[in-house]
Amino acid sequence: MKEEEVVEGIRRILQQKKENGELESEKLKCLIPHLTHPLIDSILSCKTLQPTTLLSFFNCLQTHAPPPLRSSPHALLSILPPLLVRRKFADAKSLLISFISSDRTHALHALLLRPRRPLSKPLLDTALGAYVHTGHPHHAYQLFQKMKRLHFTPNLLTCNTLLNSLVRSLSSHSTFLASGVFHDAVALGVKPNTNTFNILIYGHCRHKKFDHALALVQQMPEFGCFPDIVTYNTILDALCKKGQLNKVRDVLTEMKNAGLVPNRNTYNILVHGYCRLKWLKEASEVIDLMTKDGMLPDVWTYNTLVRGLCDEGKIDEAIRVRDEMVSLKLIPDVVTYNTLIDGCFKWCGSVEGFRLIEEMKFRGVEMNVVTHNIVVKWLCQKGKIDEASDAVVRMVESGVYPDRFTYNTMINGYCKAGKLGEAFKMMDEMARKGLKPDVFTLNSVLHTLCTEKKVEEAYELTVQAGKRGYVLDEVTYGTLIMGYFKAEQGGKALKLWEEMKGRGILPSVVTYNTLIRGLCLSWKTDQAVDKLNELLEKGLVPDESTCNIVIRGYCWEGMVEKAFEFHNKMVGKSFKPDIFTRNILLQGLCREGMLEKAVKLFNSWVSKEASVDVVTYNTLISALCKEGRLEEAFDLITEMEGKNLEPDRYTYNAIVNALTHAGRTEEAEKFMSKLLEAGQDMKPHETSQELDASGDIMYSEKINDLCTQGKYKEAMKLFQESEEKGIGLNKYTYIKLIDGFLKRRKSVSKVAQPN
Repeated sequence: MKEEEVVEGIRRILQQKKENGELESEKLKCLIPHLTHPLIDSILSCKTLQPTTLLSFFNCLQTHAPPPLRSSPHALLSILPPLLVRRKFADAKSLLISFISSDRTHALHALLLRPRRPLSKPLLDTALGAYVHTGHPHHAYQLFQKMKRLHFTPNLLTCNTLLNSLVRSLSSHSTFLASGVFHDAVALGVKPNTNTFNILIYGHCRHKKFDHALALVQQMPEFGCFPDIVTYNTILDALCKKGQLNKVRDVLTEMKNAGLVPNRNTYNILVHGYCRLKWLKEASEVIDLMTKDGMLPDVWTYNTLVRGLCDEGKIDEAIRVRDEMVSLKLIPDVVTYNTLIDGCFKWCGSVEGFRLIEEMKFRGVEMNVVTHNIVVKWLCQKGKIDEASDAVVRMVESGVYPDRFTYNTMINGYCKAGKLGEAFKMMDEMARKGLKPDVFTLNSVLHTLCTEKKVEEAYELTVQAGKRGYVLDEVTYGTLIMGYFKAEQGGKALKLWEEMKGRGILPSVVTYNTLIRGLCLSWKTDQAVDKLNELLEKGLVPDESTCNIVIRGYCWEGMVEKAFEFHNKMVGKSFKPDIFTRNILLQGLCREGMLEKAVKLFNSWVSKEASVDVVTYNTLISALCKEGRLEEAFDLITEMEGKNLEPDRYTYNAIVNALTHAGRTEEAEKFMSKLLEAGQDMKPHETSQELDASGDIMYSEKINDLCTQGKYKEAMKLFQESEEKGIGLNKYTYIKLIDGFLKRRKSVSKVAQPN
């Protein structure tokens, strides 16, 4: 069939539509396969055809034309001009959106940037809006640049749409691009409105560039625009999230000077901001002010305050706020109850939490997945993993299906309970339900495997996870690296470190700390310092933990002088030593027998009123006792009691051991008897030296057995050995020892009595 016949036949069909407005599709189907791009262009550019007819023909083409014709953007660019000339903007944009959504190769975008013939301003403007609509802001930006080169003035609405899309993009660079679009649009003749400025202000606030945002507010009058309530609320929200409440007051003052009255959103922003900073009194005052201004708080306002109170453990006050809501005819919703239930489980125990669950059911508030997850989480935290499993079953029975959080909580719970098999079963079930396990799930299992020293299994799991599409993160690598160090496989740990960096995962200070700690544990503190220098070169700021790890490493290796050199160097770089730093240094000196330096250092801290704790005193008391300087040790105990620092079992271990070594057994007995009479539990302080729990139990059991057998001298020798190794004993072992001493003393007295 000749080309002229094809075109004529299609035009005749298009002009002679049926009475109901439909095309004779069967006849069209026969002709469409004979079409080419030039012929389609010829038909669509016909000025006598109505827009509805053109659209019907185009839709028929998209259905029946061969794939090359359907996927080509040429036909689309042919139909758009006649539609736009007839002001069918909505139809044109709809066609563009539909095509862009399936245009995987971005063929249309390439053709728009390099067209075969000139494109009109309305076409580019509409295409720009369509690309924004389909989530392609940077493609839209390139079209804007083309309009700029052609000196086309974009529509203000299109311009604002592009700006809004750019500032909400994840990249901070997009806000920079948005600023450029604004200046270019103004140069092209666009007259910005208040909404234009609000969009830009939002972008700057989102990336914490408050000075830029406030500068834009000052520029607005130059363009005949004035800030509105949205402008100020945007800035207030960003400042509150950043905790800059001093600036918040200034903005509120400026807002009121501009004659603007705070609305409910303004007050809610302030309540949320104060609650984030735990300024709960101020948050309550804002709600009171809100009420005085004739604006009733809504459920969101109260829920925010309830969350703030629950986070701080003020559950009674939170429940009173809930009651206040009810008195104002505001019905507490599932968010209110979930917040209260979570707070009760965290701070008050389960009784009040389960009571609130029953109350919400009674009030007709349905439990959602979050409610069930709160219960499951609490049960797992309490080690009640079987009850948590039952809770998940009840959850499903009630018509609420577990989400990723539910499964992750259960998997983490099984891992902590040492039930790896059950954890893997949950992972399989999760996958069957279409919930792909995420990196949190993976990291939970990895942590358990590494804790159980199954490092090779952990590594193999990450290999398999990578093959299945998991994106391994910094935590994944950090967990494995520390696992290898603890398994004394430092070489593999360092290899993983390089692998992580090779994958483009930039380590944070936390991960650097993991590596530095591992190197120090491997007696490679100098190498750890090299990594610390690498951290500094990358512009990262080491925290107190980083420096303490290195200082501890040097002390552990017996290089106390190096520890002090490093300490002094880091102090010069703004490192602020804390109580842990002081304890590490003091322990280092005492371990190396530098007691005089330790005493001098301790006295300097006391004179400067630097903070010290039970561990600090225990370290020095133990060292003095080992040197037989008991009177000085007793003076320190008196001093620490004067500072309300309660001696613990380490303190008494050192004293009793020293008295026994000095042959002052009677004093040791009196000392421990007095101690038990006072009800001293002899529990170690939380900041005390780390214990080897297995050693604690072993020594305690052996000493108890020896005392039971009446072998008190052997028991005492074992006690002295445990002290030298820094192993603590339980309360009942001390009681056994004292009881043994008293029995031995009575038997000796009887033997010594004359007949």
